[in-house]
Amino acid sequence: MRRRTFLKQSAFALVGTASSRWPWIEVTPSFDVVIKGGTILDGTGGPAWRADLGTRGDTIAAIGEIAASQGRRAVDVTGLYVAPGFIDIHTHSDGQILAYPTADSRVRQGITTEITGNCGSSAAPLVGVRADERRRAWRERTGLDASWTDVASYFERLEEVGISINQALLLGQGTLRQNLIGLVDRPLTADELRVILRAVEEGMEQGALGLSTGLEYTPGQYTPTEEIVAMARVVARRGGFYASHIRNEEAALLEAIDEAIDIGRQTGVRVEVSHLKAAGRPNWRKQRAAIELIESARKDGVNVLADAYPYTAYSTGLTIFLEAWAREGGAAAIVERLRQPSARARIRKEVEARVESDPGDYKLIVISRVQTTANQWTVGKNLVEIADRWRVEPVDALLRLIEEERGAVSFIGHGMSPQNVEMVLRHPLVMIGSDGSSMAPVGPAARTRPHPRSYGTCPRVLGVYVRERKLFDLPTAIRKMTSMPADQAGIVDRGRIARGMKADLVIFDARTVRDRATFQNPHQYPVGIVHVLVNGTFVVEDGEHTGARPGRVLRGSCRG
Repeated sequence: MRRRTFLKQSAFALVGTASSRWPWIEVTPSFDVVIKGGTILDGTGGPAWRADLGTRGDTIAAIGEIAASQGRRAVDVTGLYVAPGFIDIHTHSDGQILAYPTADSRVRQGITTEITGNCGSSAAPLVGVRADERRRAWRERTGLDASWTDVASYFERLEEVGISINQALLLGQGTLRQNLIGLVDRPLTADELRVILRAVEEGMEQGALGLSTGLEYTPGQYTPTEEIVAMARVVARRGGFYASHIRNEEAALLEAIDEAIDIGRQTGVRVEVSHLKAAGRPNWRKQRAAIELIESARKDGVNVLADAYPYTAYSTGLTIFLEAWAREGGAAAIVERLRQPSARARIRKEVEARVESDPGDYKLIVISRVQTTANQWTVGKNLVEIADRWRVEPVDALLRLIEEERGAVSFIGHGMSPQNVEMVLRHPLVMIGSDGSSMAPVGPAARTRPHPRSYGTCPRVLGVYVRERKLFDLPTAIRKMTSMPADQAGIVDRGRIARGMKADLVIFDARTVRDRATFQNPHQYPVGIVHVLVNGTFVVEDGEHTGARPGRVLRGSCRG
């Protein structure tokens, strides 16, 4: 008798004997979940391989050949890829995650961790100058009671609510400055700078991962480089990173990148140039030189990277077209200036010059969000269409919207070239960052027409730029969305598939994965993202949200 046959027959005999004479012995499964038959992309950029994966609690416990019977639950993913959950290095979900705690637009595209607090603006700390007024604005915009004060109490709020994906936070330099002195155009005094530096220390002690700036916005515009250098030194000492929406992404792009690099050179901090782009047709020729600046700085020892999204349009607020003097003091001050004929005439002239540089045509400025019901009809229309209805010039339509919406009006600007987008995305020093936020096609978000990046960034990379355009291979794309951002953010237990790492996983079909969100209809979930696990729990199963909220706050491990 062959050994295998003997063992098989003996096993049947043993089962029969046990049922009649021996007490039943229940074998406890070794794993909570066994993922069978998938092809592993481990996040490092190395080649894929076939293997099973077993999770125990929130952790990857085994990789190899694992019997289905070893798991309390086994899922057959034959023909699918298994990758680390995507880490979105650049998002604005600080408040949105509280309004949409199930993070539908994020997790259904495979994102399991978001880094928020970008472009100089963070939900916390929320104290100081006009804090009550800013809380009212939060309530009007999202319906949220922004009752937190510091980073610690903001994190506690996230944990109380319960969230579907992990959240980490950067301290917004603009927020810290506004907390102290408001939106005024002057350098800090020595005493004020000391207060700001203490705020950076405190925020990082409470778990922030670093610092961001939004130097095209107020009050970032009013901040001298030396103040940022002082803050970045604190961040570097504590092992954090510095992400910068640089001062200019158009005519002065190269000078603005130089400033970010110099901050890294002076302080040793890890630098990230946010949403790297050359915006506006007259500036497209600068894109290659911008990349070369970053390459050169890396060769000189500056730890600098960039992030980018896979679209030819950006999104921001209409007040971006106003010069610094016109924005000083915030929304109320802007409206007051627009009501003064001489100031309005000056602003009008400056706005025309700015639009000519980027994006170059009022038809390329499409309204995505307004506050008032009266102007809701403008959402989805460009400024030429709006001007025609109002029977005014496009520049006057722009100013009227700012005035009537008290500055709270967002737009999508179609300002980048497809060739430049591909040049940036394929570069080995560029990570994928959506610049989007958590939302769903319900509630306040349903009344907006947001940039499709909030729903489609990661699947668009996989479907358009890997499968169709063949810009880079699949392991490279996964690395740009997993281990690369994990390393940049200092997140040591996510972004790779290996034993002992957290079980944040995305399981997708490389043959069908694709974004469906468009500029005309952005509230559409992608296809091809089959399962998503966050901390070992299924949040997306067979393409549908399970309602689970296993997400966590990821606090930085600061070093003093």
